[in-house]
Amino acid sequence: MIANSWRRAVLALRGFWAGPPIAPGATDPAAEFPIEPAEVERPWRHRWDHLRKRSAGFGFTERDYRESRRHAEEVARLTLGDATWARARRVGYVDLPSRCFPGITYRLRVGRRIEVRCPSGVRSPWLHSFLCINPTYPLPEAEFFAHLYLYVRDHEDEIVRVAAPQPYDQALGRTF
Repeated sequence: MIANSWRRAVLALRGFWAGPPIAPGATDPAAEFPIEPAEVERPWRHRWDHLRKRSAGFGFTERDYRESRRHAEEVARLTLGDATWARARRVGYVDLPSRCFPGITYRLRVGRRIEVRCPSGVRSPWLHSFLCINPTYPLPEAEFFAHLYLYVRDHEDEIVRVAAPQPYDQALGRTF
């Protein structure tokens, strides 16, 4: 009996994820960009604590690292825009003003913690000047930098919720 209910639940979920049926003669909008199930990575489903810091994992070759970093630079450039990415590479950081805290500026640097900057007379909402946020799974530094840029710019409330204030700067642990 339990096996039958489990089977019904799986079949119901399978129908749910497949979406509504397509009308006869209509085209499937997803068919324009077909993705083979084997190509979809789901790294958040795994535990990564066994890896040493600044590593992508076992079996990752130097060529894999180079290719990942090259791709990450392209992702960062496309995410931030040519001018902002070029400036970040030239000066080493991007400053974004806070939308939640007047006078506060977040300084983002590739591969480092977020620095909270306050002009004199403005009190920081945190006891310490650095916010630590690490990715769930190993990512190239430039790609995670692009993620942080979008989060600070568009979802600062999430940064405020998950960031761990730290008294000192340090390289991020799950980036390479």
